[in-house]
Amino acid sequence: MHASSAPDHIARARLPRWLLPPQWPTASHQPELATLHLAHGKVQGVAPYDPTEALQGATWDVAGALVLPGLVDAHTHLDKAFTLPRMGVVKPGLLGAIDAMMVDRQGWTEADIHARASRALQWACDAGTVHLRTHCDWWEPDAQPLAWNVLHELAHDWADRITLERVSLIPLHLYADRSTAMRLAATVAASGAGALLGGFVHSTNWNPQALRHLFEAAQHHGLDVDLHVDEELNPGAQGLATTAALLQELRFEGHVVCGHTCALAAQDEATALATLDAVAQAPITLVTLPITNLLLQDATTGRTPRQRGLTLVKEARARGIPVLVASDNVQDPFCPVGSFDPLEALATGVLAAQLDSPFDQWSEALCRADWLRQGARALPLQTGDAADLLVFTQADHWGFPSRSQARVVLRQGRVTSGHAPAAWHVADTQPQRSMA
Repeated sequence: MHASSAPDHIARARLPRWLLPPQWPTASHQPELATLHLAHGKVQGVAPYDPTEALQGATWDVAGALVLPGLVDAHTHLDKAFTLPRMGVVKPGLLGAIDAMMVDRQGWTEADIHARASRALQWACDAGTVHLRTHCDWWEPDAQPLAWNVLHELAHDWADRITLERVSLIPLHLYADRSTAMRLAATVAASGAGALLGGFVHSTNWNPQALRHLFEAAQHHGLDVDLHVDEELNPGAQGLATTAALLQELRFEGHVVCGHTCALAAQDEATALATLDAVAQAPITLVTLPITNLLLQDATTGRTPRQRGLTLVKEARARGIPVLVASDNVQDPFCPVGSFDPLEALATGVLAAQLDSPFDQWSEALCRADWLRQGARALPLQTGDAADLLVFTQADHWGFPSRSQARVVLRQGRVTSGHAPAAWHVADTQPQRSMA
């Protein structure tokens, strides 16, 4: 491979504010550009760009191009992906999509799931995703779904490119019996690394005792939890508020991710904000899924939707609650569009939620794998971290994420997707070259 496919330095890179230390210099109210030093597939250091610095080895001068760490897609459904083309008419809304999926899954085979999920992982890899979490439908209390083992095999096969985690998406009613809940958690725990206990928590299956059993079982078996919670616009939905209360009561030792939580947007201000205050005191990360939530919430044939269906991301962030943005469903009955590019989801969220400073602030919601687990928080691109990077060839920070499709993806310091423009190559085979 050409030497320039593995640069030793990336000079004049524009990094987002959230990634930079408080003392980072600014000019004209914008962060100064950076130089990233790479070696042996790892980050050796990040420093403000110095035009007098002599850089040895292959150097890219990216002239202010935007740079992000590898992406995190925190909520997807690889088992369902790309099933839409073989379906007929799908009734609008979440429950209609579930009905269509239940019919299609009767014809699933391991080969079918493997092919569709592999295609999804390749798309994610090309986009620059390095960490992906997929939910897996699990409808039987005593039998693992076909997709569960397929996804486990794919996690092994893709381990050098993507960290793939699996969540058992189990309807809440299966946790109603405590012994069944314990058995389900034991099965998930025994299925290998990267497995989490999950559940679908909705007003149509609401059972606070079952939710308690879910957390007790996860605690007993040392599992983190990832839930679909309040994926609806029913202001009476209680899933998120009850989750926060239970975690405090049980002194839950793991970490919990709550996806969707759309009902917050339908509740009165006092109720919704009180719930977020409680979430801020619990080990909870929220994940918002703008594309699917806009398509499914308040959906009725022939009627323009009146409500957006997004959770309260600004209010959550203001309380210090970690908030991630993810792809969710792609080309299945829940969502006919999508590309396993988390930036597409962010672009939708920027418009729907009116997010300010998408590059400097909200790009963080695509890059923080540490927000998916319990423990110390650690920003990416620290010295010793894998040199997993995205360099955008056309986007600028004012219009981001517009024109962000064109990108160069590096994994462990080497280009795996996209092409670095010739103008970037300052030094390629020369032993030393000044940037002055």
